[in-house]
Amino acid sequence: EVQLQASGGGSVRPGGSLRLSCTASVSTLDDYTVSWFRQAPGKERVWVSCISPAVGGIEYAESVKGRFTVSTADAKNTIYLQMNALKPDDTAVYYCAAVPDGDYNSCAAEYDFDYWGRGTQVTVSS
Repeated sequence: EVQLQASGGGSVRPGGSLRLSCTASVSTLDDYTVSWFRQAPGKERVWVSCISPAVGGIEYAESVKGRFTVSTADAKNTIYLQMNALKPDDTAVYYCAAVPDGDYNSCAAEYDFDYWGRGTQVTVSS
């Protein structure tokens, strides 16, 4: 079983940046697809971005495209989500999730993911 830990959240002003990390209990996430989801207060959890390191696949939700960047750290068991130009609408609890490559239909579908980390709070406010 893979255990994930999301970290790096905090409070920033609009326009600011944060980098979230998703660290796994396995030595490498190369054989997994990792997605980031977020849940704003009173709203359903929604997909943000995904990465499949083995094939170099990366996707973003339209709401974050051009502002967020997902990447693999030098330590292969960690995935980053660099968030720039943050807006108040980005305020949410952010979760990372992982599924073995090929064992899913869509990296945006949370029901496809086997492993979840606890969320990390991101608050964007002036």
